Formats: sequence, structure tokens, C-alpha cells
Amino acid sequence: MEWIERLNRAMVYIEENLDGEIDVAQLGQIACCSAYHFQRMFGYMAGVPLAEYIRRRRMTLAAADLQGGQQKITDVALKYGYASPTAFNRAFQSVHGAAPSLVRQGGVPVRSYQPISFKITIKGAEQMEYRIEKKETFDIVGVSVPLHREIEKNFQEIPALWGRIAEDGTLPRLMELMDIPPMGMLGVSACGDSEQWRYYIAVATTGSTPAGMERYTVPAATWAVFPGEGTGQSIQTLEQRIVTEWLPSSGYEYASGPDVEVYLNADPQNAKYEVWIPVVKK
Repeated sequence: MEWIERLNRAMVYIEENLDGEIDVAQLGQIACCSAYHFQRMFGYMAGVPLAEYIRRRRMTLAAADLQGGQQKITDVALKYGYASPTAFNRAFQSVHGAAPSLVRQGGVPVRSYQPISFKITIKGAEQMEYRIEKKETFDIVGVSVPLHREIEKNFQEIPALWGRIAEDGTLPRLMELMDIPPMGMLGVSACGDSEQWRYYIAVATTGSTPAGMERYTVPAATWAVFPGEGTGQSIQTLEQRIVTEWLPSSGYEYASGPDVEVYLNADPQNAKYEVWIPVVKK
């Protein structure tokens, strides 16, 4: 219950700062996890990306401010963080389907998105297999791309990187370097609050770093490891179940560290994989 209470305190922080700056790192601190993990948890639990939820809440309040025609559109835009009237108009119409000027005149229907609160519901009819594994630091070698702080913006960058290394011969080169567990192609989201966020496609190795590749040290951690199989989409379903079903009642919570996806074979239509999340006992 304490974990859910912290998430709800983060929701209060959002509500109190809709007319100011919302610091995602602060949200992570309130929820006792990284900004990256908070956004992942929120998206899986709320069914909407964090940035979109904040946009909807701000535009709900903006519509209420404009109705009656007493406030200027430019003032309302600035109040909710839009220095550009064009950007405000675009965001407003994406939520309400009508221009701010029409809403200000009155008689135009608008949409209202109410604040989210979290609670525990009973799930779990389908079993989840997992193991807890402690590992010391280990090195990975591969290629990477920067990750945006709004994590939903990365949904094009990451698949493009996988496609690129499959075409240019990097993938078999990486496989030859793999010599320590976890034995598989790794997708590593290195997203600590004090470092630049990057996504690595890499292997665990004790070898040297070839030209054109990068090295990253995965910190020592306790990991909750969940096996799965299916298509590439099924790993997203597994990650959602980890956050919404296993984590709230597991006795664990997110620890500081990267998320790791371990791909055990190369068949995207019949994949075998593991999801590793860093955890700490509550």
C-alpha cells in the first residue's frame, strides 16, 4: 500500500504544478524510483503516457479558464507553459477538437479529464514465473542511441537501431563477443537520474571494445527476472503485467539501475526472452 500511496502523492504534485514546471525527476523521487521507471510505471498503470496525461489535465483547466470569455487566450497559454500561441492552439485542439477562440466565445462542447488516483485491484488469475538473481557489475559492449526524457518519444528510435544493426552486419559481430551471462542479445535502457539516458544493443563480455562500439558497466544489483516467449509485442505485455500485477504486491520496488531485455534467440515471430528489472526489498 505504501507504494500506491507514493504514486498518489506524485499525482498530487502534478496537480499542484499544472500551471508551472513539472519536474519528472521530482516525480521519481516522490515515488522512490528513477524518472525513467516512474514514466514506465505510469504509462502501464494509467494506459496513457505521462506527457499526454499532463497535457490533457492542463487543457481541461485551460478550457475552464477560457469559458466565459474573461481571460485572454495568450494569458491562458502562458499560464500552462505555452510561450507560443500556435503551440497552445495545437495542443488545445488535440484535446478538445475545437480552437481556443471558439471555446472562449461559448456554446462549444469541451472534454474534461479528471485527476488520476491509483488503487490496488485483485488480479493474477494467470501465473507469472520469475526468479530473483543477484549479480555483481558486468560490462556490455555494443551500440547505442540517446533516449528522450519523455520516453514515448523513443518508440521510433529504438526499432530503427535494431533494424540498422541487422542490416549492416553489426549483429553477428556482437554475437561473437558474448562470453558471460546474461547470454543473449541485450536491450539495455541506462536511465539513471544523474546520467545521460541511452539505449544500448549489446552483449555481456569480458573482451575488449572493437572500433565503432561502446562499453557500459551495468551496476551490481538484485534483479527480478521474468521469462517469456512470443512475438516482439508480447514482451510489452509481459512488462505491463510486471508493473501492474507483480510489483504492487511482490514485496519489492524498483531500485536504481537499468532495465534489461535479454533476447535468447533471433526469431522475432517466435522469440524467447527475459525481462530483468532492478529491485530492492521494501
